[in-house]
Amino acid sequence: MPSKFFGEFMGTLILILMGNGVVANVLLKKSKAEGAGWMVIATGWGFAVMTGVFTAVACGSTDAHLNPAVTLGFAVSSGDYSKLAVYIPAQLLGAMCGALLVWLYFLPHWAVTQDSGAKLGCFATSPAISNFGSNLFSEAIGTFVLITVVAAITSKAVGNLGPAGALSPGFGPYLVGMLVWSIGLSLGGTTGYAINPARDLGPRIMHAILPVAGKGGSNWGYAPVPILGPMIGAALAGIFIKTVGF
Repeated sequence: MPSKFFGEFMGTLILILMGNGVVANVLLKKSKAEGAGWMVIATGWGFAVMTGVFTAVACGSTDAHLNPAVTLGFAVSSGDYSKLAVYIPAQLLGAMCGALLVWLYFLPHWAVTQDSGAKLGCFATSPAISNFGSNLFSEAIGTFVLITVVAAITSKAVGNLGPAGALSPGFGPYLVGMLVWSIGLSLGGTTGYAINPARDLGPRIMHAILPVAGKGGSNWGYAPVPILGPMIGAALAGIFIKTVGF
């Protein structure tokens, strides 16, 4: 039966299956998309968000946050924190199950891929240059942009533009997907733009526990960055949205 928990779970599962799926498609050996590059990854993640949002809505969550940082940001802006306890566990579990499906889907490719870093990249993010402060700032800014622009897209100001400017029903997920595509292209090269604690933590846990052939460590030393950075950016975005009055 559709519910908000189930909607967030299924939406996040699809998000990770499609998002980490495109990374695996590009990074793993013997894939027909091997070496396709950053444009393909960023585009795939944009579409992954779109498909995840539509799935979440259809399965019971009209909010379709798919991201603890989004849930926190809108909690701060609204003053209603009741959804945190329902949405965040669903998002984390959905991310873990999505990562499990990616591992199963590409099962023959792990053994023929020698680069353990590439294998980790199919699950979790890592920085191009390791610098805690800079990496935290990147994740915070990327998440601030995500939540602020989502709020702008769905704001009354945009909706009141009139027939020529108001969003058609069902069009919002396409715009959110384009937003994530834009963030990936513009801001993603420093840390891989997790901008979502569940997107990084859930698959990182699965990388640690699954028997991925030839895997290395799960880089837990970096793991706090894609958790703390997005939550900081989300809180700041929530304060900004509340102050401006979107």
